[in-house]
Amino acid sequence: MTELIDSLDQVAGHYRAAFVDLWGCVHDGVRALPEAVVALRRFRDAGGIVVLVTNSPKPRRGVKSQLERFGVPDDAWDTIATSGDSARAAMFRGAVGEKVFFMGEDRDLGFFEPLALIEAPAQIERVELKSAEGIVCTGPFDPMADPEALRPELLYAKQKGLKFLCANPDIVVDRGDRREWCAGAVAALYTAMGGESLYFGKPHPPIYDLARRRLAALGQDVDRGEILAIGDGAQTDIRGAMGEDIDSLFISGGLAQSETRTERQPDPDALGAYLRREQVSPTYAIGRLR
Repeated sequence: MTELIDSLDQVAGHYRAAFVDLWGCVHDGVRALPEAVVALRRFRDAGGIVVLVTNSPKPRRGVKSQLERFGVPDDAWDTIATSGDSARAAMFRGAVGEKVFFMGEDRDLGFFEPLALIEAPAQIERVELKSAEGIVCTGPFDPMADPEALRPELLYAKQKGLKFLCANPDIVVDRGDRREWCAGAVAALYTAMGGESLYFGKPHPPIYDLARRRLAALGQDVDRGEILAIGDGAQTDIRGAMGEDIDSLFISGGLAQSETRTERQPDPDALGAYLRREQVSPTYAIGRLR
């Protein structure tokens, strides 16, 4: 049974670390959410460790720069684990071959920067689709266009038997008041067409392994029962937490704001109906992270 709470403080004392989603929880894709910043600062002041666990296809350095632009201060978090870093490691280990077709926007070309942590990395070369051994996707070419527009390229790739590396399993995100498609929507279409998609962000295990390695790098050995996952994605943040057997706090005022009729807090009946429909059971729920 999901418990509706009014602030992170109510349950923070049960946990030593928080795996916190970014988009829809800490910022809205344009600016920081002030109440969330205060809540994370308070958690850290009480001795908690904040790991920002994001399905961004950007490397950790790119996410840090983005946080600075949005006004999320450094003292609200300890370290960052990105889907991009997890997927990059797989790419440089040759998960989809060395000649890859890149599907995404130019702003995500940092995905191909060398990764020093991999011994004898694959020599990645971006090529046209007809010459590719695999696909690397950080998102659609146009995040406002229906992913169905990519069906011809995906059909060709499927017929060639190309693997599809998805650097961001999110289906959509809200950038301010504008909803955009993400790489997860393209990967879902490719899978539905019979292609093979490889995922590295939430709700899949690789990003949680990375988050725990980030904790270990801070000198912290934290049991599963001492970790709280916080996020607004039922099928990413909450399902991922359930798969990892860690507690979760669902932010209803993010992607599910309208479905849960969230103002300051969600409507309890609408929240219950939404969670049943999504077939997830977060430990707690709150309207906004505060």
